[in-house]
Amino acid sequence: MQYQIICVVVMALASYIPRFIPITFLKKKIKSKYIQSFLYYMPYAVLAALTFPAIFYSTGNIYTATIGTVIALVLSFFKVNMALVAVVCVGAVFGFSFLF
Repeated sequence: MQYQIICVVVMALASYIPRFIPITFLKKKIKSKYIQSFLYYMPYAVLAALTFPAIFYSTGNIYTATIGTVIALVLSFFKVNMALVAVVCVGAVFGFSFLF
């Protein structure tokens, strides 16, 4: 439980600070496309960095976790509904857990 709390706090700080600093210290609109894209994608990058490694240890078997991840990435690439992606991945991991 302590690990999850630390992850939530780090994610909150990582997404809050890059948005708070420009609003507080910069009075003009940010015109740099680089800084705008950095501020936009930072929360997603931090969330991915915190979440993605845990995916491979969630099932207790690296093979089933990899299969579930690949299925999720393929379905997400084709813009399948997120709930359906979750259900299909859970079913696939459950099914493949009997093979490995």
